[in-house]
Amino acid sequence: MRQVVFLCGTAALLLLGVPQARAQWAVYDGANHVQNVLIAARTLQQIDNQITSLANQAQMLVNQGRNLASLPLSTLSTLQSTISQTTALLAQAQNIAYSVQSVEQKYQQAYTSVSSGMSDSALFSQAQTRWQNSVGGFEDALKLQARVVGNIPSDNSAMTQLVSASQDSTGALQAAQAGNQLLALQSRQLSDIQAELAANGRAMALERARNAATEAESEAQYQHFSQYNAYSPTSVSMFGSSGN
Repeated sequence: MRQVVFLCGTAALLLLGVPQARAQWAVYDGANHVQNVLIAARTLQQIDNQITSLANQAQMLVNQGRNLASLPLSTLSTLQSTISQTTALLAQAQNIAYSVQSVEQKYQQAYTSVSSGMSDSALFSQAQTRWQNSVGGFEDALKLQARVVGNIPSDNSAMTQLVSASQDSTGALQAAQAGNQLLALQSRQLSDIQAELAANGRAMALERARNAATEAESEAQYQHFSQYNAYSPTSVSMFGSSGN
């Protein structure tokens, strides 16, 4: 009897122990694991995309900084100095300056006021003034031509530096500034040509005016001479003796 009771108790314990052992086993959910892996992969992809976007934005800022960088080379002071020297030469024009008022006044005095009623000394004085004006005009033109030719070496050096700076520019602003300085150099060279043409034109105009005034003077002298009576011989005393 006791053996039967022991066996029954043992069996009951075994039956009770089986569910307790099964309750401690780990449960693996494959579908849930796959879902978690996919979520992690998407998150990593989003992070990688954000890093790439930040890198692109940083490069854009670097490029913008290059585009906004100023050109370290400037030829403005040299150009201004050259223009000032040319302007100073023009201001030193002899006798008749580059001024409408000066031209009107002195041209009237020396070129258009010739008349037969003027004395020989007055005619000679005007002729001398006109000759001095012509000589001064040609001298002024030669000085200006020398200045323009003297600017060629410095212009060549500035052009070489600006072209090199334009080719080596790191951004749009530097390239634009180099181009603007090249245009300024060309403008200064054109102003030199304009000044030289003006000086040459002034010299030639003065010479033509002198020739025209000389013709008018010759006419005045002829009219002045023709007013006198015909020549008549008179006695002249030379070396203390008299004779016909």
